[in-house]
Amino acid sequence: MNKSTIPTKLYKIRIKKGDTVQVLSGKYKGKTGKVIATHPFENKVTVEGINIVKKHVKPNNAYPQGGIIDLTKPMWVSKVAVIDPESKKPTRIGIKLDDKGNKTRVYKKSGKEIK
Repeated sequence: MNKSTIPTKLYKIRIKKGDTVQVLSGKYKGKTGKVIATHPFENKVTVEGINIVKKHVKPNNAYPQGGIIDLTKPMWVSKVAVIDPESKKPTRIGIKLDDKGNKTRVYKKSGKEIK
């Protein structure tokens, strides 16, 4: 890696791996999926079945035939919102402190804790 590609800022992403999210804008607007991975240095998340691109691959050990494969690419975290399981609508996430000082994630709309 050269100096210009070294990530410097670590973004605070409140969405975690395994959360069900809905896409708010872009080509996949309205679609839902599960978060596969978060990328805090890029401020992006990878969502299952969303933002799929085709990539041409030369023959190698992983793909002996080569050809065209489907890849799931990361998308900006600002384009997705967590779905509240009760209301089935997208909502933002907040942080609350309990009596012992532990942080818990809560849905902004309902105020309920995220399990």
